Amino acid sequence: MDHYEVVERALLHIEDHLDQPLSLDDVANALNLSKYYFHRLFSAMMGCSLNTYILSRRLNASLILIHEGRTSLTDIAYRLSFGTPSSFTRAFSRQYGIAPSLLRTRHPGLAPIPVPAIVRRPIKNINGDVVADFTLTEFEAIRLSGIVFEVDLAGDYETTIRSHSRMLLQELDPSVQGPCYVVYSNCQPDSTRFNVLCGIPQELRIEKPFYFTVDVPRFFCAKFTYSGDLLEIGDVLKTDYARFLKISRQETDDSHIELVQRFNDIHDLGSAYHIFAPIKKLPIDSDGE
Repeated sequence: MDHYEVVERALLHIEDHLDQPLSLDDVANALNLSKYYFHRLFSAMMGCSLNTYILSRRLNASLILIHEGRTSLTDIAYRLSFGTPSSFTRAFSRQYGIAPSLLRTRHPGLAPIPVPAIVRRPIKNINGDVVADFTLTEFEAIRLSGIVFEVDLAGDYETTIRSHSRMLLQELDPSVQGPCYVVYSNCQPDSTRFNVLCGIPQELRIEKPFYFTVDVPRFFCAKFTYSGDLLEIGDVLKTDYARFLKISRQETDDSHIELVQRFNDIHDLGSAYHIFAPIKKLPIDSDGE
């Protein structure tokens, strides 16, 4: 059983026992694992502690019961192991920004979400802590041709990136093979707006607005490998990257490039891909050059 299966089984076990006491010992024992290993693995894969995840799923389950309207809030609190109705109300208000008693009238469209999918990526153990596997490497300078646009992470950036990626693919001959790059750059302090380039390392002759050829410079970086949807790793990467910086004691580089994604197949943006995050080159990383 690999680490994906471990966490997937844990998520299903939790979902089936939300109305019962659930501690780290309970879940680890159900999987026949050391609680210390399971705790590190779960935190690395899910980006939060087990207790935080269980609380969020209990609150998620409460949405169903509230909308059904057949169970009182007091009974929901006890049924989902919140201890007291006031504890349930406080936790619900923190999670959703509204008291549970007002849900049906103020936010009738607030719906429960399914058990989250696990983003697949290799992991490694560093001094007893589990982190997403990474390689310290150089991103080699490259010239990319493609479409440039702006996204706002505070808005519907997923739709923007998908639509512009399709625009580029529509201009490519099916015979064109090779990788595709998505480059995020020039995010200003306290801003959620990024410039994005979706392009390929081949010369394109497209006489339309927003199509450019850009030289991406060489930079030192941490390289991560993921598989799955183009955009569904955003929150996961943030937690992976934060853990990587903390545990490896690296620092982000002061670069106009925020992030680079490289997909192995230009025609399949659901394929495995690499993420390159600029970091400062420490003296130890320069040895041997």
